Amino acid sequence: MTTTIEAPESPGSPSVPEGTTPRKPAAGRFRRILRRLRRSYDSHWYAWAMVLPVVLVLGVLVGYPLVRGLYYSLTDINEANMGRTIGVNHIPATYEWVGLKNYRNVLSGSDGNFYPKLQWTLIWTVSCVVLHYTLGLGLAVLLNRKVRFSGMYRIMLVVPWAVPAFVSAFAWRLMLNKDNGVINAILGGAGMDPVDWLGQPTTAKIAVIMVNVWIGAPFNMVAILGGLQAIPREQYEAAEMDGATAWQRFRYVTMPGLRPISATIILLGVIWTFNQFAVIYLVTEGGPFGSTEILVTFAYKLGFANIRDYAGAATYGAIILSMLILFATAYRRTLDRKGQETA
Repeated sequence: MTTTIEAPESPGSPSVPEGTTPRKPAAGRFRRILRRLRRSYDSHWYAWAMVLPVVLVLGVLVGYPLVRGLYYSLTDINEANMGRTIGVNHIPATYEWVGLKNYRNVLSGSDGNFYPKLQWTLIWTVSCVVLHYTLGLGLAVLLNRKVRFSGMYRIMLVVPWAVPAFVSAFAWRLMLNKDNGVINAILGGAGMDPVDWLGQPTTAKIAVIMVNVWIGAPFNMVAILGGLQAIPREQYEAAEMDGATAWQRFRYVTMPGLRPISATIILLGVIWTFNQFAVIYLVTEGGPFGSTEILVTFAYKLGFANIRDYAGAATYGAIILSMLILFATAYRRTLDRKGQETA
């Protein structure tokens, strides 16, 4: 068994006895941190001055709501027991601290909603991200070739991304209308029966995936196109001189060259799609019968529909944030590990 003693302050101090663990004073460690921060500020004061406004804005718009939401997730607050003022009358808050009860209720499946919503959220996210990347890669490879009117094609393909998401969602909702929609009119002209796109669970899921892919694929195309143009042409020429086929050049030159940009857009795509509120809410409102609700739209429903369950909404928000942080951390570590193996 070892004991802890203070570390010697001078060379002349007695040596630490064998079998003991030296301990640095906490006050000295704190002073060293302050000195390091002071040196950093003296050397880079302009950088601190530039960053400070952003930190303050993020603290007000992100930090405070996040901390308050985490606090609410540990209570039973709802519309009925929260404090409020009506005219000159003030009704005090009566909600109570419940600790991790809300998290146990959700993660154990007792609420009956979390795991079904999570399953569809994962299907929705994986489907959209795979289609985003695949279509974006295909379009980028085509536009990277020397073809006539390539500039016009690029502008046309970027339009879905440039249009605000809520405008695109409403436009698609009109086109998917069973009775007067353009898509069913085209199907009717081809002799096919109209499809109730937004009235059946399966077709509604296909519809929202289709809308989200249409909106998000152009971003992937632009990002991958930039990555393709950054790959040195000499690598393709060397591979061609070595007798590599078009597929081999794509596999061993293009894809490794796109690895950094691919890692970034896939990570961003997962985060954005997992939290894609606008498309789901504006196209189907989570229907029919809640079949297209993902976790974030269900959290919104808890917080802003019927008797507003602020504690439940905050709990779902905290769980969603935790899941995305864990995924991002594991994803980056996996990429770093693969990069070290191939280095």
